[in-house]
Amino acid sequence: TMPKEPAVLRQNILDTTAAILACGIDPKKCFLFRQSLVSEHAELAWILGCLTNVPRLLRLPQWKMKRASQNSEGTVGLLTYPVLQAADILLYKSTRVPVGEDQVLHLELAQDIAQHFNKKYGEFFPVPKAILSEL
Repeated sequence: TMPKEPAVLRQNILDTTAAILACGIDPKKCFLFRQSLVSEHAELAWILGCLTNVPRLLRLPQWKMKRASQNSEGTVGLLTYPVLQAADILLYKSTRVPVGEDQVLHLELAQDIAQHFNKKYGEFFPVPKAILSEL
């Protein structure tokens, strides 16, 4: 949600990929891909954004905190980021999602969006459940 220098962003992508592989993720056993190359994430986020009301997003504590820390009114990208997160989860029809306590409300938004979509268009998305770690 914050502008980045293209060279820095490219290096961050490489560094993150290296860190994932260094942690022992085996690309022969799982899919490792650059999400930004999968246009369906943005496409589904647009569709889900058309089903999500603004007052709900404005109530999310992360929006309020980040907006305050940026000393600004906030950006559309920051406001709608939880909808993109919901699209990231729902696109793959995820049923269980590992989240930290700070992301529980975003997962609840994804659950609500899935239920709203299913009610309007028929059962399509599973309603994802949180996997909370004690760490």
